[in-house]
Amino acid sequence: MKDLIKLSAEVADALKAGAPIVALESTIITHGMPYPANLEMARGVEALIRAEGAIPATIAVIDGELRVGLDDADLEALAQAKTVVKASGRDLAAVMVRKQTAGTTVSATMRLAELAGIEIFATGGVGGVHRGAEQSFDISADLTELGQTGTTVICAGVKSILDIAKTLEVLETQRVPVIAYGSDDFPAFFTRSSGLKADHRLDSVEEIAQAMILHRAIGSQTGILIANPIPEADALDPSFIDGTIDDAVAEADANGVTRKELTPFLLAKINELSEGRSLKANIALVRNNAAIAARIAVAHARFRSEKA
Repeated sequence: MKDLIKLSAEVADALKAGAPIVALESTIITHGMPYPANLEMARGVEALIRAEGAIPATIAVIDGELRVGLDDADLEALAQAKTVVKASGRDLAAVMVRKQTAGTTVSATMRLAELAGIEIFATGGVGGVHRGAEQSFDISADLTELGQTGTTVICAGVKSILDIAKTLEVLETQRVPVIAYGSDDFPAFFTRSSGLKADHRLDSVEEIAQAMILHRAIGSQTGILIANPIPEADALDPSFIDGTIDDAVAEADANGVTRKELTPFLLAKINELSEGRSLKANIALVRNNAAIAARIAVAHARFRSEKA
């Protein structure tokens, strides 16, 4: 399967050496933020991961080729691309056949990271159960992927545009451990708490790295969701962002926006209604997740080398 994936030289060398690597998704570049903020974010996140002693591996599909590890020219092209598609795990084969360029969602990035041999993945927030799913059945493939792919995903909880309580129920059904980093509460992306408790709390990157190793050792065959709250200085006021989200959801409903188009529409509308505050918070939480993921990757690589 690895023959299907083109690794950058840096990532290939890191894999051979057992060095710490952090996978990164690309829909946040192609569909999650406007240009040039998306490019600045992508470059900044990769630099942060390197500063923490790990190797970044941004994942995307370029002209039908599965790529793990992008250079700066690739990042810039993705950030400015007009015809790039959004690929979930189910879309990869069709995108490859059509030689398309695609930003990879959480589910697609997890799948490709697993095939490449990368165990740690940093993102902003994962998808989940959409509001009104009892009528629409709109549940993100991210949750299914977490239930069958052994990648550890570091995020700021699930996007607060979702039904968080139902999302946590589905994760429980999928046997996915939900671990909050340094908190008892499950965060809600733009805010530090959703009002719901996480399954578990771990307070150090070393504990998380040990949990990753043990989770694989007992044959769990699922991912782990690490919920890392947005830094307090960057968090938005819950009443403000909840009201903004409600307005954005109402506008999406009125315009019949659904399925793949829904999350990008809502994030863009929330950014517009919040006068850019949500974008600033989004960038801050992505950077925070990347830094923590890199520290976990370094601890994980150290523990594995000690066992070897």
